[in-house]
Amino acid sequence: MTVDESFNQYLDRAVKHYSSLFKLPSYGRIIALSVFVCLIGGLFSITSLFPFIQNVIHGVLFGLLLFIVTIFLNHFLKHFVLKKDPVYDLRRIATLSLFCWILWIFFILIGFIFSIIFGFGNVWAVRFCLLGFSAVLILRFIVLYVTSSSGLKHFIVAATFPPLASLVPFLFLWSRAIELWRVFFFIVYAFGVVLISSFIFLFLLNNVGKQTVGFPSLSIFRGFLLNWIADLNEPFESFLESLGKMSSVDVSILRFNSKSSSIFVVVPSVHPGPFKNIGSSLLPSMVKMTLEEKFGGVACTPLGLLGHELDLASQKQSQKIINHVVESADFIVSDEGATQFVKVRNELATVCCQIFGGIALMSFSLAPNTTEDLSSELGSIIRQEALKRGLNACIFVNAHNSINGTPNQKEALKALKEAAIACLNAAASSSKAAFKIGAATVKPKDFHLVDGMGPGGITVLVVEVLGRKAAYVVLDGNNMVSGLREKILSALQSLGFEDGEVFTTDTHSVNAVTLNARGYHPIGEVMDHEKLINYVNEAARLALEKLEKAKVGFRSVTVDSVKVIGREALEKLCVLPDMVLRRAKRVVVPIFAVTFTLLMLFLLLI
Repeated sequence: MTVDESFNQYLDRAVKHYSSLFKLPSYGRIIALSVFVCLIGGLFSITSLFPFIQNVIHGVLFGLLLFIVTIFLNHFLKHFVLKKDPVYDLRRIATLSLFCWILWIFFILIGFIFSIIFGFGNVWAVRFCLLGFSAVLILRFIVLYVTSSSGLKHFIVAATFPPLASLVPFLFLWSRAIELWRVFFFIVYAFGVVLISSFIFLFLLNNVGKQTVGFPSLSIFRGFLLNWIADLNEPFESFLESLGKMSSVDVSILRFNSKSSSIFVVVPSVHPGPFKNIGSSLLPSMVKMTLEEKFGGVACTPLGLLGHELDLASQKQSQKIINHVVESADFIVSDEGATQFVKVRNELATVCCQIFGGIALMSFSLAPNTTEDLSSELGSIIRQEALKRGLNACIFVNAHNSINGTPNQKEALKALKEAAIACLNAAASSSKAAFKIGAATVKPKDFHLVDGMGPGGITVLVVEVLGRKAAYVVLDGNNMVSGLREKILSALQSLGFEDGEVFTTDTHSVNAVTLNARGYHPIGEVMDHEKLINYVNEAARLALEKLEKAKVGFRSVTVDSVKVIGREALEKLCVLPDMVLRRAKRVVVPIFAVTFTLLMLFLLLI
């Protein structure tokens, strides 16, 4: 297994762990389940103390009372206690209440069984109900500590008030069976035991993060939660900024000027990740939109040859690069010649090349096999070959246009090198001629982030040299399903294009917005292919209408002191969920076995 394969597995596992936390039922279903659970709890609670047949109706009424109290408490928390908490809407509050009742009723059921064994009216029903109350306190302390950002006072009220209020109906029920002062003493004792055991458990989990990345595990998780649920990027990015390292980022800018507009192809040595609106995930569309706003025309930002180690640590770092790109993109263009579009294929790889002035624009693909992140080592090798052939510079694009299994990285790299050198030879030996260029962007109204389409939409660049037209299709997404690239190229041929290539930007703005196993949808996985191709054709037609004679210029800029996450830090963050889960599995039984033993020993005195 290569380092990249191992790293991607870490990322996949982290996505699966986090995405599983958000698969909640609808609010209506939660309410229906809450009614059912409370009714069961009411029946077991009444019939544990009194004969069954005579008190079924009382049990149902008691269960309805528990449900009404629960609904009141949910709304109280929503409108007064957790009002400003970005995580806890009414559905999540109700879900927490439901799980608390399920846990509580497990203990009530045990008490019911003990009542059957030892006789109705036995104090064992009370003991196990109070044990369930303690279990609910533990659950709420842990869950709210991990997920809520409302402050200490609100946390304490949200954790303790609902269980205490829910216990009041039971106190009336027990008033004839037990001395209530004993219950009050137990509640005080239980609070102490629960606080200590919960603190120990949380401390041990937090310590995993402190030892691994220098920050408490659960604080990092809370930052992630705030991003996933409330789109708040700063809490999580604050950790990335602290963990990141300074680096220099190179940006290649290819500018075309025609009579009526400017067109930009910008390839930064930045990976557009790690997910959603964190770091540089939105960089491709942000660069595109900022350049278009500043200069007019059309811009696109395909992916370079790099990996997740060059994810930026925050949006602030992204803005730093955008500012440099905008400042640097205002330059004079003078070259009027370009070669025709050249494509070379072998058994595994497809490489395309077109030379503008003294600049080679090259793309790399393994389609229909998986084309994921490609090593910068490949670019270094081909750049040396280009310089030997008299070229001034190269812009390398990872087409990132097929996802279909895991290729053999060693064989793939060899095939890409061979195809690239052959393609470079063919392009470098071709004569240059005047060229025309046109570009257009279409933003599909049918496709959104959850479908795998980023805010940059679909951009098509059309280049015509000596009557032959080639199309560069840039989709703002994270890869595409195998076979779709070929469908798009076939459709473009029917519009009169001799050749072309399809790219995705690899934007990770589409990551962590869906709950599937991968954590995102590549282009075409849930999209209607016919609709998508129609949008591509629409952009291509608009680009053809704008086709004009143009000049080209190139600039390479270096942005210093940019903070990237780095492979080591990102890998540690990705393996952290696994490490925390392993620690939790090791300590949960010993800690809470001792906790419930201490609680039960006190309950034996009741």
